[in-house]
This record gives sequence, structure tokens and C-alpha cells, in this order.
Amino acid sequence: MSTETAVTISEPHAVVNTTKKQKKLKPARKQVKPGEVEKKEAPQTGQVYNIWYNKWAGGDREDNYSNKTKSQTRCNIRKDAGLTRANTTGMKYYCLFFARGCCPYGWECEYLHMLPDESTELPDNSKDVFARDKFADYRDDMGGVGSFQRQNRTLYIGRIKETGTGPETEEVVKRHFKEWGEIEKIRVLQYRSVAFVTYVSELNAQFAKEAMACQSLDNDEILNVRWATEDPNPTSKVAEKRRLEEIGQKAIQEKMDPRIVDAMRAMRALEDGDVLDETEEGDDGPDTKRRRLEIEDGRGESEEPDYENEAEELLREEAEQKKAGLLSTDTLESLKYFAEIQKQTGVARLAAVKPPPAPAPAALGLADYASDDE
Repeated sequence: MSTETAVTISEPHAVVNTTKKQKKLKPARKQVKPGEVEKKEAPQTGQVYNIWYNKWAGGDREDNYSNKTKSQTRCNIRKDAGLTRANTTGMKYYCLFFARGCCPYGWECEYLHMLPDESTELPDNSKDVFARDKFADYRDDMGGVGSFQRQNRTLYIGRIKETGTGPETEEVVKRHFKEWGEIEKIRVLQYRSVAFVTYVSELNAQFAKEAMACQSLDNDEILNVRWATEDPNPTSKVAEKRRLEEIGQKAIQEKMDPRIVDAMRAMRALEDGDVLDETEEGDDGPDTKRRRLEIEDGRGESEEPDYENEAEELLREEAEQKKAGLLSTDTLESLKYFAEIQKQTGVARLAAVKPPPAPAPAALGLADYASDDE
């Protein structure tokens, strides 16, 4: 009896350990209460105030005050992420104030309150993850939304307080920035208070830039987060170019019909004079079609098919096709026959056609005056 009870108790425990509990999506919470964040007037950074964009125009750099003032709020993904109205309406863009940690709407927000993932595809590439329009060129200080002419996944992190060695500083930067997405690489310039963080996805880099702007790491500093300029290293340039080409090829292959791809490969092989292998033709090649027809006609009913005869027939057909080129022998014979008929009919027509009579010399007669024809 004791052994039986032990077996019955151990089985449920094994099932519980193997199954993983799925996290239930909860409604997004309100990060701040209305009026809790102190609103400050935007300092004058230009000469003309643009009422359409609600900012000063003419200045291409941020002022030192807003750049060196610590942010009052910070986003906490574990606590703040959740469902909003955007999950039901189909909105693809993310809340900018959620990234900054100061969205007062919570589940009532019209934008997403979560991190971008690998499956995220924006409907418009000319806008960033927060639905802000990109520009043709970067600003002078590499701030702002960014440019649509280059896919930038690297952030410049300035004003880092270094209290240890390079690897220790790199670990601190990684701990704070990996919260916003998967990081590809981190480079720290020791004794210069600068680091470069490269994300796997550009969308995560856009989110992290707003989430970590004017934030601090472990030493109560105020970070200067900007877009990084293009890496001058030739090796990194080649790797980035290759990565973009692979992404483009993958996107095209996903959108195209595989039958069209096979047809294009066959046409290219015919143009180059190559012969496609059976493995390249796939399961629906001519051999499989011929076997299907033989089975339908009743020729494939024998239990032991004669592979030697089939191989001889295939070799004979290939040899005939090589001799005749792209056209079969029957087609060439019919073309020769029609050419001979055309020659015979052409000679007969030339013999039957008579030369036209020479025109009579023009003369002025009495009939010419009395005729009705003018």
C-alpha cells in the first residue's frame, strides 16, 4: 500500500514541474496621477515659435537646462506594462509617455504599453515606434527622432560616472539598458565617460533612447542619450551591409510565391545553359509528374517497377534534347516541312505574277475635253 500511494503522489508532482504557468495579461496601470508631474515651460531655443509643432523653430540644439535636468519619472516594465485600448483597436504604435514613465491614462491609453518585440512591424517606415515623423537628416546634436535614410540601432551614452574598471562599467550599462530589449554589443570608452549600446532591433533602440533620456545609472548621474554616428570601421560597415541584404532577401522570399521562385530559377538555368538537378526541382518536378501519370494510366500497378528501363528512357530523352537544343526533334521536323512548303509556294507565286503594263504616253485629245472625269 505504501508503494502505491508513493506512485500516485509522485505523478502529479512531475506534471506540475513540467508545465509552465502562463502569465495572464493584466490591464496597464496608471504610472502617475494627473497633475503629479511638474510641467515646466519649454525654454526658448530659437527665434520663431511654431504653433503647428508647438516648439521654437530656428534652433537645432537642445538647451543645456533641459539636457542636464534629471527626469522626474522612469518606466518600470514589470509593473507598468499591460493591456490598453490599442490592443483592441489594432494600434501598432507605442506610447511615448509610457516609455518616459509618466502616462496618466493607463489602460485607457490609445497607444500600446509594452516593449516592441521581434514580430513588431510598423505600418509606416517613415515614422518611429511612437508614430513621430522621421527626417531626412539627423540634427546637429544627433538628438530628436532620427533619420529615415539609415537604420540606426546604436545609442550614444554620455556623462557616465565611472567608479571601476571598463568591464565593471560595461556590466552596469548592460544591466540598465537590457531592460528595453535584446542587446547585440556594448562598447565602453574608459576614462571618457562614454558608451555605445547596439540593440538587435531598431525599434528597441528608439524605445530605449526615450526611456533612458536624462536618467541615471548607479551613481546619480544624468545621462546624455543620443543617436550614434555611423561606425567608421570598415569591418562593421561590411557586416551591416550584409545584414541589411539578408533582411531584404528574407522579406522578399516571405512575400513571394514559392512557385514563382522555382519558375524564375528554371528560366535563369535555361538562359545560362545549366541543367537543374532533381533535388532543385523539388517534389513536384517532371519525374514525379510522370510517375503520377503512369499510376493514373495503370502502368504503375506492378509491384516491382523497372528502374533500368526508366533510366534508359530518361538518358535517351536527355540526349535527344541536347542534340536538338531547346526544341524537340518533332518540332524541328515540322518546322523544316513548313519551310519547304513556303519555298515552293513562293516560287509558284513569283511565276504566276505578271509584270504590270507600261503606262501610255499622255496626249491631249478631243475626248479629254468632252469627258466627265476631271
